[in-house]
Amino acid sequence: MKVAVWIILCLIWGSTWIFIKIGLADLPPITFSAARFLLAVVILAPVVIRWNLPLPKNSSEWKLIAFTGILQFAVNYSAVFWSEQYISSGLAAVLQATITVFGLLLAWIFLPSERITRLKIFAVLIGVAGVAVIFVDQLRVNDLRAFAGCVAIVIGAYAAAQASILVKAKAGSIHPAALVMSQMAFGLPVIITYALLADGNPLALNWTPRAIVCVVYLSLVGTIAAFWLYYWLLSRIESTRAMMISLVTPLIAVIIGNLVLGETLPPQTIAGGFLILTSIGLIVFRKNAKAVQRGDAETLS
Repeated sequence: MKVAVWIILCLIWGSTWIFIKIGLADLPPITFSAARFLLAVVILAPVVIRWNLPLPKNSSEWKLIAFTGILQFAVNYSAVFWSEQYISSGLAAVLQATITVFGLLLAWIFLPSERITRLKIFAVLIGVAGVAVIFVDQLRVNDLRAFAGCVAIVIGAYAAAQASILVKAKAGSIHPAALVMSQMAFGLPVIITYALLADGNPLALNWTPRAIVCVVYLSLVGTIAAFWLYYWLLSRIESTRAMMISLVTPLIAVIIGNLVLGETLPPQTIAGGFLILTSIGLIVFRKNAKAVQRGDAETLS
């Protein structure tokens, strides 16, 4: 079950790239992001109420949700959307892949049971290297704004990793749907304020049917379904394994772009993909020594 959810998440988040690209042809980036999360909250709230799903129980849990919501949705997504105005999507993908690096370090601090090992370090580094190989022709920083964009992406990657680690460490008792809805509720005011300042009146924007379809897909599938499944999975496997998804999604996005939009696959895709899949094999599907002795695999099954 867990391995299936892990693969589904790779496919979902890999597919969101093409919907973001299509939607940005009609909508400015920050308003696009705000619409995605606002619709997700509007849809999730009745579900949480109707099913009577447990919300945070005390002030410390609410503070945790507020903090992680701002990190995960306001800081991370705003950084990505803002930065891609100044740097290539390939460079953004490589820098966003540092989520796994931050996750590895933060898990060591906040999750005593998840230790840093040489194997984990090696696997994460070759996975990030694989993403870099795929987008090697886009790894350029042309001016100061592009450099600022790179810094923002790395800050966003840290924010996303920190949010995931804190959720795993301290929010295990909260239902995934209630968790993601509450997080978005705290992150949305920042994004909406930023959108109004940066993009102006949202009603005056180009809300084409194509843009609306993209917003709906990203809300229902890329946000509600994805984060619901992700938080379910995060509570059941090591955080490093869960965050390795961020290494696979750029590879899937490149393949989908080729199949759907006819985009040319970079010639180095096979080499980069091999490094990424090797990385995943070493961390996500490996057997540990104890499991081998027992004749059992320590996998996600």
